Amino acid sequence: MSAANQPFRLPSGGRIDRSKPLTVTFNGETLHGYKGDTVASMLLASGRHLVGRSFKYHRPRGLLGHGSDEPNALLTVDWRGDGATDPNNRATMVEARNGLVTRSQNHWPSLEFDVNAINGFFSSLLSAGFYYKTFMWPKSFWDKLYEPIIRKAAGLGEAPTEPDSDRYANRHAHCDVLVVGAGPAGLSAALAASKNGTTRVILADEGFALGGTLLSDVSSTIDGKPAQTWVDETVAMLDARENVVILPRTTVFGYYNHNHIAMAERIADHLDTPGDLPRERLWQVRAGRVVLATGSHERPLVFDGNDKPGVMLASAVQAYVNRWAVAPGRRIVFATSDASAYTAALDAKAADLDVTLVDVRLEVDCGPELAELRGQGVTVLAGHTVIAATGRKWVDGLVVAPIEGNGRIGAHRTLPCDCVGLSGGWTPAVHLFSQSRGKLAYAPDLDAFLPKTSVQAEQSAGACRGIYDLAAVIAGGARAGGEEITVEATPSRTGFQPMRVLPTDANPGKVKAFVDFQNDVTAKDIRLAVKEGFVSIEHVKRYTATGMANDQGKTSNMNALGFVAGLRDVPIEAVGTTTFRPPYTPVTFGALVGPARGANLFDPIRTTPMHDWHVAQGAVFEPVGLWRRARYYPKPGEDMAAAVARECKAVRTGVGIFDATTLGKIEVVGPDAAEFMNRIYTNAWLKLAPGRCRYGLMLREDGFVMDDGVVARLADDRFHVTTTSGGAPAVLRHMEDYLQTEWPDLDVFLTSITEQYAVIALQGPKAREVLEPLVEDIDMGAHAFPHMAVREGRVAGVPCRLFRVSFTGELGFEVNVPAGEGEAVWKAIWERGQAFGITPYGTEAMHVLRAEVGYVVVGQETDGTVVPDDLGMGGLVSKTKPDFVGKRSLARPYLASEGRKQLVGLLTKTSDDVLDEGAQIVETPDQPIPMKMLGHVTSSYHSANCGRSIAMALLANGRARKGETLFVTTPTGFAEATVTDPVFFTPERQAADA
Repeated sequence: MSAANQPFRLPSGGRIDRSKPLTVTFNGETLHGYKGDTVASMLLASGRHLVGRSFKYHRPRGLLGHGSDEPNALLTVDWRGDGATDPNNRATMVEARNGLVTRSQNHWPSLEFDVNAINGFFSSLLSAGFYYKTFMWPKSFWDKLYEPIIRKAAGLGEAPTEPDSDRYANRHAHCDVLVVGAGPAGLSAALAASKNGTTRVILADEGFALGGTLLSDVSSTIDGKPAQTWVDETVAMLDARENVVILPRTTVFGYYNHNHIAMAERIADHLDTPGDLPRERLWQVRAGRVVLATGSHERPLVFDGNDKPGVMLASAVQAYVNRWAVAPGRRIVFATSDASAYTAALDAKAADLDVTLVDVRLEVDCGPELAELRGQGVTVLAGHTVIAATGRKWVDGLVVAPIEGNGRIGAHRTLPCDCVGLSGGWTPAVHLFSQSRGKLAYAPDLDAFLPKTSVQAEQSAGACRGIYDLAAVIAGGARAGGEEITVEATPSRTGFQPMRVLPTDANPGKVKAFVDFQNDVTAKDIRLAVKEGFVSIEHVKRYTATGMANDQGKTSNMNALGFVAGLRDVPIEAVGTTTFRPPYTPVTFGALVGPARGANLFDPIRTTPMHDWHVAQGAVFEPVGLWRRARYYPKPGEDMAAAVARECKAVRTGVGIFDATTLGKIEVVGPDAAEFMNRIYTNAWLKLAPGRCRYGLMLREDGFVMDDGVVARLADDRFHVTTTSGGAPAVLRHMEDYLQTEWPDLDVFLTSITEQYAVIALQGPKAREVLEPLVEDIDMGAHAFPHMAVREGRVAGVPCRLFRVSFTGELGFEVNVPAGEGEAVWKAIWERGQAFGITPYGTEAMHVLRAEVGYVVVGQETDGTVVPDDLGMGGLVSKTKPDFVGKRSLARPYLASEGRKQLVGLLTKTSDDVLDEGAQIVETPDQPIPMKMLGHVTSSYHSANCGRSIAMALLANGRARKGETLFVTTPTGFAEATVTDPVFFTPERQAADA
């Protein structure tokens, strides 16, 4: 490949495969590189420093870092080459592959010429909090003028408008030890933890190569071997162990309770031909122990123009030179208050680059590395401060000056350069530790907050707990993994002097010294926030936006904290830290959603075995929990009201068929099953005979109604319990809780059988005539098979549990058959019912029919504060049972006090007025505001069978108010309504069926 294509690629070195060239497109320009490159390293190799524009001022920006802390180089990536875009990818984390299409963001019409850069000329008007102060008047302008402009300007990338064609996966896993980070500490921890061959270890790292800082370290040795050799040997040993799972390209982004860890694995983005592989996988891991080896982030120095393209972190310069064989510039000036920058300077010098180093520390405070660097012919200016960086779209000089003994700034001089490497110390990456609710403590010698008190089974190791000596890092990682070892390694350079905003003689009000690069937060902004009274660092963060978005405080946090502490003249520990929240770095929506796509969203959609039949009949569906249920079946020309009226009439006069599969179903089995039922429900169960059913009412421990349903006793030791459609999981959980924690002595087993059975409800005077010819082994006579009975036999040749129950007040049967046979049995009944005018009805008609006869729906006639007597069901509460769930709570005086809301009916003065559910009830509309509310409407419908509107309500002293006229709120005023009994319709049954 021609050197002209990569003018800043070094002729040798790096961890790239020069035998595998590739190209990547950036803003239509072809970049050349090799396997192992990132888009960032390819940009630098091509000589491109301008890679983006800043958020607020649209200033030219270049690469600052080389990892996940990169705030500037955010790209929109077309991963598949099909035009589907993915915004806000850090160029430093995008692994290069052949044909990848990328473009920069946040500019118009082009990256080189951005008209919005004019914002920089109005920076004095765009200071921190300007939008809070500017867009308050006139108020009428907000909707039509201010908000559209602000929304258009907000954000860094454009959200894609096309559907995401990629596939995403998720996985749950358990391990004994999860190691986060595969630098020297993480590799050592994983090696120690997995040594016995049985401990299950997962090692996750966000990079595509393991090794952390050692990937760009060409001078350190470990036990006499080059650091790179140690990394390769350690990874090989881990890879050979069957009890170790190694996950590169996997970002641990969230740490939750009980060592629940969330990780996003990038699977296919780096592959030329991904095939059918998912793009990403969400891992949810439950770990016995967690070892955090997350490293630390280098801090930039704060001075005028520190954001110019070509100004980057010293560690980034070192990484590009050593790992990717790229010269970020030919003339590099390092500006530092930290000894670690000397290593970067030595490596740059070894790559035959022109190097100068400016150290804010006095010469007497510098260590032996100063003489070492000068011995290599490098100019070192100790005791110098940086005044400003010069240049427009690429830095071309660094203005420096000596710090004189009286603290004054000496004469300025400009050091020509095309790259600046900054090092203001290191900030441990304590994000995940803080998410785990661990407590931090400030370490003055490191000027950093370090992990102090762990709340979960977690241990931090290496640089994330402030340890930088390589031998100590490796030994500490092994200790966290469970082994004591000693290694010999090249000593790390750790001398450091905290320096927030560099000393300068410039006017602070005119200096563009950036603390947060991504959000364009300057030292001036933070000074203004403190001046305006924002004392809490959380308030400063929100007022200025420092530490928000992708950065999450990685490069900006400690500089901002220290600056606030200085302005307030308090110790930095008194300022504290901002809250670290997940995700650690941005996570795609696709990874979070996983396989649940389209209409499924985050939850699965549950359908009954008869769903396709309902669709074919033109049913309109509604969500009920996770279920999709047929709401009504309109005929041509019918709206919902007409369809529901027709369906209700058909049930009352002939026969209706209803899909009740969604009812929750639980089997309670065991020698103590009856005793268990007696304790969990309010009414008595010990004497219920096999073959009979009973309506059951279930309370919470506080005495309020939780659920209801019909329960059938199939045998002495077996009950078939039904619950509301949405209440099945809660009821089973409630039962299991009491069985396991309160009554472990009971010999009972609980099994959810909701999915086992399809349920077909036949309701209406002709229900028996339709069903009887299809039934085998069951006497369908009224006396042999009375109301509230259950029988087992066969229907349409299929084994069946047949209930004679009704939720409409009419003659009714519920056919329970294996789910796989549900559609066939439904169709058989449907065919048989054609001669009788059988009509399918949906949930809306079901609600009207049950309201006509005064049947309640838990969750509609209840609101979490209703007891049985409020519903007129006091008779279902046993007076003789020694105990049941909620019994003691019902004895509280408040639950039997005067004035409680009770279930009643409401009939409006105008029969066609259908009240709004939830509407409030008052005694008279002629009262001052706030009015005294007496209750609310719980159910309201137009009933074709009653020829008018009907409503149910919870009303204070409701039963005593029957016959009174009250007023119900409507969208336009109030409607008169008379309080009645909540039963509006009495079906005409034959005596034998009563």
